[in-house]
Amino acid sequence: MTLAELIPSLRTWLPTRLDERIWPDRTTALPDGDITVGGVSLAHLAETFDTPGYVVDAATVRARCRAYRAALPDAEIAYAGKAFLCREMAALVADEGLSLDVCSAGELATALAAGVPARRILLHGNAKPDRELRAALTAGVGRVVLDSLGEIDRLGALATRRQDVLVRVTPGVDGHTHRAVTTGVDDQKFGFPLGHAAEAVEHVRRQPRLELAGLHCHIGSQITDVGVYEEAVRRLVAFMAEIALRHGTCPRQLNIGGGHAVAYRSGDAEFDLHGLAARIGRVLAFECRKHGLAVPRLTLEPGRAIAARAGLTLYRVVTVKRGTRTFVAVDGGFADNPRPALYGASYEVRLLGRASTAPGAPVTVVGRHCEAGDVLVPDAVLPADVRAGDLLVVPCTGAYHHCMASNYNMVARPPVVAISDGAARPWVRRETEEDLLRRDS
Repeated sequence: MTLAELIPSLRTWLPTRLDERIWPDRTTALPDGDITVGGVSLAHLAETFDTPGYVVDAATVRARCRAYRAALPDAEIAYAGKAFLCREMAALVADEGLSLDVCSAGELATALAAGVPARRILLHGNAKPDRELRAALTAGVGRVVLDSLGEIDRLGALATRRQDVLVRVTPGVDGHTHRAVTTGVDDQKFGFPLGHAAEAVEHVRRQPRLELAGLHCHIGSQITDVGVYEEAVRRLVAFMAEIALRHGTCPRQLNIGGGHAVAYRSGDAEFDLHGLAARIGRVLAFECRKHGLAVPRLTLEPGRAIAARAGLTLYRVVTVKRGTRTFVAVDGGFADNPRPALYGASYEVRLLGRASTAPGAPVTVVGRHCEAGDVLVPDAVLPADVRAGDLLVVPCTGAYHHCMASNYNMVARPPVVAISDGAARPWVRRETEEDLLRRDS
């Protein structure tokens, strides 16, 4: 039995333990109901920068980058920018020694503006327009990941000098995740199924200015099973052996993508990075030895696993409706976090900025947008006295939140405020109505 259970009144001032798997590093719950990250008060950030707002802890991002480099010192780690990208984020991951995976001209421009060396940039995408291919060629990106026969021919025609490319292969491996983010199986839009990948290699070899540097695959997102990566490596190394037998040369790089799961709520399963490092190294060496191949350079592309836990979202309660259910409506919602509606994503939410002695009560946290599906947390537990004006914080929102935010209902997008070295400053400013009107001709 805890001291707080023996003396209930102490619950209002004893710090509450936070699950370190879903909150940024150095996060502390204070007796007055506030929470600090790196010594910075989240309640103070809400007052200073208003709500809704994204908060990113730079130290947690750096720690995640270093964890990947330490676990896989001989591999290339390429941050998947689609998870969250702005110039400061691009510069930070580059400073930590990571490469950068981009999938649009906008992400490429952001990376280049941040000073990321072009040779450390990979361009992805299943439908890259000619203007994006030209931009990549002009910038001198290190590799272009090819996704269709037509794209191979178009890139070959546009290239004026040697360009390294990777052929994206769909290995027929199911990551057993949400269907919207399952990309390793046949009959979906990404890559070449193994049965057709040989034709893609032939196409690349017929283009004099394209150099087949290696193969690429991405099984999906929120994957917890290391075994599916092992199976993908087995199948891709076997295909590499087929290429070597047919063409007398073997690709020197193998990119196995990312998709490593993170915990969004206490009790969620998460990815075993050290297990992956140990097992992938063994299976890659064994399969290459079996087929008589040199071991290729391995690349991984974590995005969510770098950014998610570093981020938080701050909201202010606008109104509370009590009836059959209690609806707690906040000043953000669907437009700043579409993941619950898209994927059924689940989050935890916590009262911020004041202590409450009220018992916990089930509530549904909803947004302010004109959609019945604008539900952020359908099964939340908050103090029964939650009221308009209260602050709420949702952890683990560093990935696929800012990047997927929209202007639905012509609502301006929130800022991104970064915490670094005990201070906070905007990485991305809050959007304004003037910004919205500026595009309206």
